Amino acid sequence: MQSISHLCRGSCTLHIFCVESVWPLPQKLAISEERYPLSPTHFNFYYGEDQASIMKDCSLLDSAFTRYFPLIFPDLTSGNPPTTLPGLETFSQLVQQEEDGTYFINKTEIEDFPSFQYRGILLDTSRHFLPLKAILNTLDAMAYSKFNVFHWHIVDDPSFPYQSRTFPDLSSKGAYHPMSHIYTQSDVRRVLTHARLRGIRVIPEFDSPGHTQSWGKGQPNLLTPCYKGSSPSGTFGPINPASALSYIFMSQFLKEVTSVFPDPYFHLGGDEVNFSCWQSNPDVRAFMQKMGFGKDYTKLESFYMENIVNITSNLNKTSIVWQDVFDYHERIPKDTILHIWKGLPAQYKAETSRMTKAGHRVLLGAPWYINHIAYGQDWRISYNVQPLNFSGTEEQKKLVIGGEVSMWGEYVDATNLSPRLWPRACAAAERLWSDESQTRSAEAAFPRLQAFRCSLLRRGVRAEPLSPGHCSDEYRGI
Repeated sequence: MQSISHLCRGSCTLHIFCVESVWPLPQKLAISEERYPLSPTHFNFYYGEDQASIMKDCSLLDSAFTRYFPLIFPDLTSGNPPTTLPGLETFSQLVQQEEDGTYFINKTEIEDFPSFQYRGILLDTSRHFLPLKAILNTLDAMAYSKFNVFHWHIVDDPSFPYQSRTFPDLSSKGAYHPMSHIYTQSDVRRVLTHARLRGIRVIPEFDSPGHTQSWGKGQPNLLTPCYKGSSPSGTFGPINPASALSYIFMSQFLKEVTSVFPDPYFHLGGDEVNFSCWQSNPDVRAFMQKMGFGKDYTKLESFYMENIVNITSNLNKTSIVWQDVFDYHERIPKDTILHIWKGLPAQYKAETSRMTKAGHRVLLGAPWYINHIAYGQDWRISYNVQPLNFSGTEEQKKLVIGGEVSMWGEYVDATNLSPRLWPRACAAAERLWSDESQTRSAEAAFPRLQAFRCSLLRRGVRAEPLSPGHCSDEYRGI
């Protein structure tokens, strides 16, 4: 009986057999021309004798074993197959099929582990609501490329689709539709379970004090009333940082959502705060004078964010914030993770250097905003990013924990999410997983990415073509 042994956690060495390389490229790969046939009726997984202690508690791997056959032997099942944990995902890409339908694998030795611990994808479900199925399908495709973090930018100015147990009016009044365009607690649990079984963490983002227009529809007295001269204008700005009620609400709300999402990280946002409404409000101006902030409204935002980070810390969560929080010189705990989203290479490299010199861990997002697309092979731009190419010591470079692909939703919904995301995101996936010294050439990567794109099509992912050509199995979902 043919078999493979695998551990639940940690890096591994697989002595397996392959004919083509995989995506993302493993750290070490030695391929032999020696070929072996595989028989679906005689293939099985088992735990090695030294792994008996984990057999009872390794439900993730057991579930992956169950899902494995649709990937390695696609002719035996129908429908869109789910994905596996990273080691099994590698193995699934190594098995090839002859034209007569038989399977084989070449003798290959692989040693593999990720270069960066955080390899994320952000989906924005506020600007356009993404149906639950679109999110689950994205999680499947993420695992194929060994992404391991789903950054769920779940709410924003346009809509508040998260259904809160504590404050149900937030979604009933703030979502596009209170029934059809919300994520119930059951929906959230389904996303968490689907992700966990694929080795993916779910980090939610509830961005404040800006990007909160939808919050105010269901939570009165939370947003700052804007003034025109001496009278209210009828419009509202960011969360009111001068009101004690704002912090009472945020404490209660964050207590709920941090209990719903189990990951130790929690994204608090903190970006793009427009100060004009605060400047117009007499109560906010009076608070500024009382606190000695003068007319520096960055100090007011700092005051708000420092309070929110402290609330989150007291809930035993580590905060992630956008780079604006650091740029405004806010006093935040040293373990707060800073997320870089602005600028061209020279700017984000300088920002990375400053942040790591201050002792903060850093996520790089600026070069991977792939909601922006260009005609042709724009994936090459993402592929040529070098996350550690900045001025700093080796200790500073250890503080760059990874990066993230962002798919903002102004012009993206379920109709174009997958083809815009894949295979563009795969370029960042290889940069975050593979040895940079072995993957510097986009030209050399191109045929592997073409082959992987065809693999995505076989698995039901609507991945865009990279150039003129064809796949032996074209997408069959149309």
